[in-house]
Amino acid sequence: MTAALALGDDALVLSHRLGEWAGRAPVLEEEVALANIALDLLGQARVLLSLADDEDELAYLREERAFRNVQLVEQPNGDFAHTIARQLYFSTYQELLYERLAHGSGPFAPLAAKAVKEVAYHRDHAEHWTLRLGDGTDESHERMRRGLDALWRFTGELFEPVEGCEVEWHTLHDAWLTRITSVLERATLAVPEGPRRGGWAAGAGRQGIHTEPFGRMLAEMQHLHRSHPGATW
Repeated sequence: MTAALALGDDALVLSHRLGEWAGRAPVLEEEVALANIALDLLGQARVLLSLADDEDELAYLREERAFRNVQLVEQPNGDFAHTIARQLYFSTYQELLYERLAHGSGPFAPLAAKAVKEVAYHRDHAEHWTLRLGDGTDESHERMRRGLDALWRFTGELFEPVEGCEVEWHTLHDAWLTRITSVLERATLAVPEGPRRGGWAAGAGRQGIHTEPFGRMLAEMQHLHRSHPGATW
């Protein structure tokens, strides 16, 4: 199922990226918050991948080109502001998507109805830190701006139609842009300039084309399973 793989891979890869903050978060409270968000996403990934095939085989035995996540979620964490920018873009999109799927009659409706509550927290967490960093010190404002600008070109791919995911993608995009603009204005930040679609924009993850950091992340994520094939714990 194309959509199950795409949405499941989004959640799986971002969960792993957030898990990389363990022991490195700037304050203890964020250590817990980011870990909880990662666990929420991992739970979503397990359900979605199980709709397509065996969840463990899909997570640990596929090669890089077989993953269908958007390139946004595979981007390295960078500093804390960079991570928050990625979270703001993705969690706003995911909440809007799940809201629409929850009101549908497709196979994703039960998961979406439950997960949308989790994702609303993810989005609220990202908004809180965007406001705090953007309207904070000169240093925090500049770091937040750099993170938003660097990741902007990856956001267009979020709204490329996914087979089996029945939503109106253009209205989803418009709602996302409205929310993002509102948050950034309140944070005294400008909406980034530059292309989000077309030849100068990034984004072919849905077709299995990924950025260089993804290969290194995948090797780390799959190392233990591949080192001990067939092992039980």
